[in-house]
Amino acid sequence: MSARQAGGLLVAGTTSDAGKSVLTAGICRWLARRGVRVAPFKAQNMSNNSAVVVGPDGRGGEIGRAQAMQAAAAGLAPDIRFNPVLLKPGSDLHSQVVLLGEAVDTVSAGSYRALRPRLAGTVFETLAELRAEYDAVICEGAGSPAEINLRAGDFVNMGLARGAHLPAIVVGDIDRGGVFAALFGTLALLSPEDQALLSGFVINKFRGDLGLLRPGLDMITNATGRPVHGVLPYDHDLWLDGEDSLSYGSTLGRPTPPLGRDWLRVAVIRLPRISNATDAEAFAAEPGVRVRLTGTPADLLDADLVVLPGSKSTVADLRWLRETGLADAVTAHAAAGKTVLGICGGFQMLSRTIHDDVESKDGTVPGLGLLPTEITFAPRKTLGLPRGSAFGVEAVSGYEIHHGQVSSTDPGIVPFLHYADGRPEGAIAGPVFGTHWHGAFESDGFRRRFLTEAARLSGRHGFSVSPHTSFAAARDRSLDRLADLVEEHLDTDALWRLIESGPPTGLPFIPPGTPT
Repeated sequence: MSARQAGGLLVAGTTSDAGKSVLTAGICRWLARRGVRVAPFKAQNMSNNSAVVVGPDGRGGEIGRAQAMQAAAAGLAPDIRFNPVLLKPGSDLHSQVVLLGEAVDTVSAGSYRALRPRLAGTVFETLAELRAEYDAVICEGAGSPAEINLRAGDFVNMGLARGAHLPAIVVGDIDRGGVFAALFGTLALLSPEDQALLSGFVINKFRGDLGLLRPGLDMITNATGRPVHGVLPYDHDLWLDGEDSLSYGSTLGRPTPPLGRDWLRVAVIRLPRISNATDAEAFAAEPGVRVRLTGTPADLLDADLVVLPGSKSTVADLRWLRETGLADAVTAHAAAGKTVLGICGGFQMLSRTIHDDVESKDGTVPGLGLLPTEITFAPRKTLGLPRGSAFGVEAVSGYEIHHGQVSSTDPGIVPFLHYADGRPEGAIAGPVFGTHWHGAFESDGFRRRFLTEAARLSGRHGFSVSPHTSFAAARDRSLDRLADLVEEHLDTDALWRLIESGPPTGLPFIPPGTPT
């Protein structure tokens, strides 16, 4: 790497969920394995799946979980600079704005425009800091760079590439169909100045005979003057945090056969404003555990464990539970003695009463009443990386992101977990469990004890947990697998030339283009 500002690359996509996050992670792990000091970067993320980062000053902050995963791929601890702007949608019209880890505002699409210059300034300053510290910074775009109605003022896609003079590659998901039209159309809608930075393509999620695809690769190269840097195969076995719940199908992972004679069936309710749905992935890593996301009451009938996950809008999603009949289905499930688990916003919904003058501003509303707790929303968000114990397991850790606080409980309530200093956390009432801790079930011993108890309560006496499942190891294997795919299927020499030397000169303009 030369003495100038560190190299970089923008990984853009034809659409959301085209594969930008996983390709960025794969490139980061590939470079890290080569000894390159590499960092991930996403200027602005829109996701309710966030991770907590604690800085040197001890203060907590939030970044997108995908950027925390990419940091792990690069061999780094998460850093708030890896995702300087995080938008957390609370409704179709409003989002909370998290700037360098701290919530600073709630905006509508209209009011966001006034905030955008401040956000852009922070983004470019932060990227410059990272490029001064690392050998390479791999940037992930958002959505599509061809969203021409949003190009003015853009600092996430080609606006970022233009401002930092980054070469860009575009990844397209062939599994959706129409990938060549998507690649060509993305390029053709960009201005001449933006097109000059778009340096090549990657095709993702290919299944089949590459020989049949190859003529199309040659044709898109001839039509655009830009190479296809490789074709990544569809891989079912990757365990990676999704950007949001839309990244998931109805079944998480590929369930493997049980060790005993019984399966354990887990139903995770897909709330409209679901947050940190990644909590359920730890269950899906276990043999004999089938995890489904659902919004249908009938799907709860044969479930052994029902999970109410986190929510960015607890009261609104609780109202939706009641409107859809899911609230009655959850209550009936608990009345039958089967396990219900609430995590963060889901825990709050299980309480008797919610007092919310902060998030929904609906005041006092009744909860589902399955736990003897009351929740009061505080103006300041709790952010932390707690450690403690539960079920006799001493090594339990997780992270907290919530405004709602337990304001009162019944005397003698049974806590679900304990902080390291002995303070109680969460609640248990019969087969109903609640906690504010996200990520706790990634602690292998705790997850095994909880699933064993859930199986007992649901009468699945033939279910056995594996003593060997390591969620951290499974995630690390996925990151190594991503790097393997990059090395095996992409032109890594060409990628390194882009990262080190920038976009090639003389790339042809493809009309019609769109002024910026």
